[in-house]
Amino acid sequence: MATDPRGKTATLALRRRLLSNSCRLFFPEDPIKIVRGQGQYMYDEQGAEYIDCINNVAHVGHCHPLVVQAAHEQNQVLNTNSRYLHDNIVDYAQRLSETLPEKLCVFYFLNSGSEANDLALRLARQYTGHWDVVVLDHAYHGHLSSLIDISPYKFRDLDGQKEWVHVVCTAQVGNRHIRRAGGVFVADEIQVGFGRVGKHFWAFQLQGEDFVPDIVTMGKSIGNGHPVACVATTQAVARAFEATGVEYFNTFGGSPVSCAVGLAVLDVLEKEQLQAHAASVGSFLMELLGQQKAKHPILGDIRGVGLFIGVDLIKDEATRMPATEEADYVVSRLKENYILLSTDGPGRNVLKFKPPMCFSLDNAQHVVAKLDAILTDMEEKVRSCETLRLQP
Repeated sequence: MATDPRGKTATLALRRRLLSNSCRLFFPEDPIKIVRGQGQYMYDEQGAEYIDCINNVAHVGHCHPLVVQAAHEQNQVLNTNSRYLHDNIVDYAQRLSETLPEKLCVFYFLNSGSEANDLALRLARQYTGHWDVVVLDHAYHGHLSSLIDISPYKFRDLDGQKEWVHVVCTAQVGNRHIRRAGGVFVADEIQVGFGRVGKHFWAFQLQGEDFVPDIVTMGKSIGNGHPVACVATTQAVARAFEATGVEYFNTFGGSPVSCAVGLAVLDVLEKEQLQAHAASVGSFLMELLGQQKAKHPILGDIRGVGLFIGVDLIKDEATRMPATEEADYVVSRLKENYILLSTDGPGRNVLKFKPPMCFSLDNAQHVVAKLDAILTDMEEKVRSCETLRLQP
């Protein structure tokens, strides 16, 4: 492999000059220049290897050879839009339908999760005749204007809550109540679908066998880094949308290359049994983190399923005040130990684990051992968990 022709400092200077500051970097105080990825690892321009605990887009692993091969082979033959007949798009729709409840049998292909959720809104509103939307608190559904409006995670820092948006907590949402009011359910599987939760292929299946959403949206992991997204819905919802007489067309959605990539991802998930792997490794990681909670009082709730886990850092067990600065410190120290992790949550105090699905038992042990060492060192250096100020 050729050496990197441009140093990190020069790349950073160009980025600052050419890109908006709103396009933020991970670790802005000392960003990493990543030049290669393989499996659950990423490599910087110096060849240093990092364990990637952030990237739920490279779902079956960075640059998985079967996915790369599928894209390359189809690119050599044809890549065009979905207005022409092609086997890939129908083969892919058929494969996806086999993973879903029978009534979710109509598919639309797009390029991003934001596009998928925007289309889901259009479908739902056309079918129900209603504009109002019920969303979960702190939810984020995409960067389009239509989705910022229904994402408390974003709109609270912008124009605020629209009168037709209703924010609830999970316990307040009931299947019968929503449907009795004439509503439909949209399951946003963009971060958690395709086996990540371990127990099931889709996260909505955690709600029980009897729960079937009316619309399912997919993105991120669906293409392992290739821009693919999908909306699955019922015949009834699709027919209502078709009744408008307005064509739905997406230039790149459902292209032969995109569908070849999507099919390859499904093949890898099945051949490498990554859903069962996520259940096993995720359970082991939760167990290791639980052991750390007994040792470090800064660790609050540890929540998650499969390889989608959050670790709450708190200043005080009684008040549960978010330990935001401490979380930033831990993430920074982990990066120094070649582990990439991010924070999330309203208080930016939740360590969020969502690695590629090939993340191993050894990786889990290594990451938790480093976390333990960092927390132990932090506790020795500070007066309490309330501040990161060093003792004099």
